[in-house]
Amino acid sequence: MPSAEPRFHRIMIKLSGEALMGAQPFGIEPVVVGTIADEIAKVAELGVQIAVVVGGGNIIRGVSAHEQGIDRITGDSMGMLATVINALALSSAIEQLGVQTRVQTAIEMNEVAEPFIRRRAIRHLDKGRIVLFAGGTGNPFFTTDSAAALRANEIGAEILMKATKVDGVYSSDPETNADASLIPRLNYAEVLQRGLKVMDAAAIALCMESEIPIQIFNIRVPGIMKQVVLGDDAGSWVGPKEAV
Repeated sequence: MPSAEPRFHRIMIKLSGEALMGAQPFGIEPVVVGTIADEIAKVAELGVQIAVVVGGGNIIRGVSAHEQGIDRITGDSMGMLATVINALALSSAIEQLGVQTRVQTAIEMNEVAEPFIRRRAIRHLDKGRIVLFAGGTGNPFFTTDSAAALRANEIGAEILMKATKVDGVYSSDPETNADASLIPRLNYAEVLQRGLKVMDAAAIALCMESEIPIQIFNIRVPGIMKQVVLGDDAGSWVGPKEAV
């Protein structure tokens, strides 16, 4: 049963790039970005410190670029730049709602964003600013899921909230298997052993090491982000074995 007070002080939100494109085949849909910004702003009103990592799949994916003949490292670099575009768009939408933000990038581009500096990021969070981490980890071959888990560890986030386009973790792909069932609670080891598509293995391992729980939910459900912060068990929860 959700409470009136947030159960977390500092959270990490992982958004896929695809969440920003709405019904478009690619790119950024301003109305959708505005809706997500509003969801995040409502969580900020609770006094929760918020960090965000956003993917770049709505613009380009390194793996997809590689499949089309682009060198893998170059493709991953292009994907990292795409996350900066998305972070800037989301930052602008949030600030239009009166909430201060800062964008920090793993790749230095001082004209448009701050470089990632852990202590500076924490200082921004302490001052009530929403910090958006862009550029992934700054290295090829690592996903933005891994970047979210890494930054969550670095800033001491109490939970990693993965906002997706599905309701949570399923026993199999619900789009191809009508009998797929939602799994409400799992532990890290079970996710790795069963090969469930929650996040990549590196991200799960990073969260497991520090026992940062992961909650996966459907961002398209209005108000769900605030509900989760207030204690709703929406979607799927991944955490330590003893807590399941």
